[in-house]
Amino acid sequence: MDAALIESEPRGSESDHARETPTLACALAVEEKAARRGGAPAARVGLGGSLPAPAAPLISFGLAGALVEDLQPGALVSAWRIVDEHGIVLWEGEPLAVPGARPVVLCAVGRVIDDPAERVSLATGTGAVAADMESGVLAATGRLVGVVRAISDGPERPVGRLASAAHADGAVAWWSVVRAFVTEPAKAAHAAAGSRRALAELERAARWLAGGST
Repeated sequence: MDAALIESEPRGSESDHARETPTLACALAVEEKAARRGGAPAARVGLGGSLPAPAAPLISFGLAGALVEDLQPGALVSAWRIVDEHGIVLWEGEPLAVPGARPVVLCAVGRVIDDPAERVSLATGTGAVAADMESGVLAATGRLVGVVRAISDGPERPVGRLASAAHADGAVAWWSVVRAFVTEPAKAAHAAAGSRRALAELERAARWLAGGST
């Protein structure tokens, strides 16, 4: 075969990867439901990416906690850089052009960070404005093509006991939800309202990612 022709042909893996439709990788069942309602292909990867991710291009998709006060519940963000808690870069790429999404630096964390002072410290030390537990793990697969997250809580809106409202596989931990509303009703109500706003925006974002209108 002519060498010029060989050189001009895309490598099989790169070509196939570019043609594949990305899967929205979600930690929680409610995030996966929002993605599917929006018409996008989705898979649940569990808290912290504890479940196997599909062998496809991946978009890290779901809720995120704000590290700064100017991100309100329901705000959409799309990462152009992912860093760890020490500020080390784990991934860089083009932010996805979801309407209304703010390009951000996202911090990959290994636990729910709910203390307001710790959130501010993390933002100062890493340059990130939001955090989640899955994007860093998904970046390590080499198949991450983007990140779309909706803010559900922040330094002035901690989630309290609702931070433990999901099982490791992303299913709702209903007893934890009930306990949160019984022991700290006002905080739980505010956190739940923020999550509802964020999930509504995730469904809108999924519709855009699936090729529909927002």
